[in-house]
Amino acid sequence: MPRAPAAMFGIVLGLSGLGTCWRLAHRLWALPAAVGEIILAAATVIWALLIISYIGKWLNARAEAIAELGHPVQCCFIGLIGGATMLIGNAVLPYCRPITLILFVCGLVFTLGFALWRTGLLWQGERQAADTTAVLYLPAVAGTFIAGTSAAGLGFADWGSLFFGMGFFTWLAIESVLLHRLYTGPQMAVPLRPTLGIQLAPPVVGAVTYLAVTPGLPSTLAHGMFGYGLFLSLLLIRLIPWIRQQPFAASYWAFSFGGTALAAVPMIMLLHGDSGAVAILAPILFVGANILVGVIAAGTVRLAATGKLFPKPPAPVPSVA
Repeated sequence: MPRAPAAMFGIVLGLSGLGTCWRLAHRLWALPAAVGEIILAAATVIWALLIISYIGKWLNARAEAIAELGHPVQCCFIGLIGGATMLIGNAVLPYCRPITLILFVCGLVFTLGFALWRTGLLWQGERQAADTTAVLYLPAVAGTFIAGTSAAGLGFADWGSLFFGMGFFTWLAIESVLLHRLYTGPQMAVPLRPTLGIQLAPPVVGAVTYLAVTPGLPSTLAHGMFGYGLFLSLLLIRLIPWIRQQPFAASYWAFSFGGTALAAVPMIMLLHGDSGAVAILAPILFVGANILVGVIAAGTVRLAATGKLFPKPPAPVPSVA
């Protein structure tokens, strides 16, 4: 089996997000339930294969795994493993709550452990500005938001609120760092530009978590986070010509989780009794999310067919004497 980089777990996040959107669409508009279940089943199979591949990397290519762990950018994608595991648990929940609970605990332990380890290193400084990208959100923000949604789905909304707080305030802190780097730092290297897609995720994934832990009509905060997500999505569309200077690669899955969460937020708001603007936006964004993931998935299949899906492993970071 190819030794897939941890960034490939972004495929699981994108497919899980789209499958969840179809589950919501079934409840809202009576669209076929089987579509969402098929997408979530595909996400589960890919997750299992990636888990096996990642464990195999540590067993059979330890130097490569250590190089990825020490890379200033690629290492953050390792944080996706915990979030992807909890999302697969969410997919299984209608069928087997005990399995969901096991996956939630495993994913949560990994998420918190890796987030604390990685954030502790970041707080020690000595980081190049060029390495500061939206991947910094992945260890502590994405994972804790997913943990909050998963906890609420299991009936632990009080714990979900705590995880929401972890993700929300960490997001605001990192957001200021990233925007300062984008405004004042050197132009982002071409291969890293697709990672800007991750910039969309925090406000909308956080809004999903907030709606999961707060019953009743959506509050102004939920609408505000959704609105910020809309603004970021339009900004990313404006930047497409600049981002696409990087030919299509699996890194474009960075757009998928935020894109599907953007579609999910107004659908969840409607299920919470909301109306007005979100009723207009929900079907438009749902169609957009399907197009987005469909295009990225088709490009990924094409890369796989031509043997170009798996990039070369990151070069070892030289140690400082």
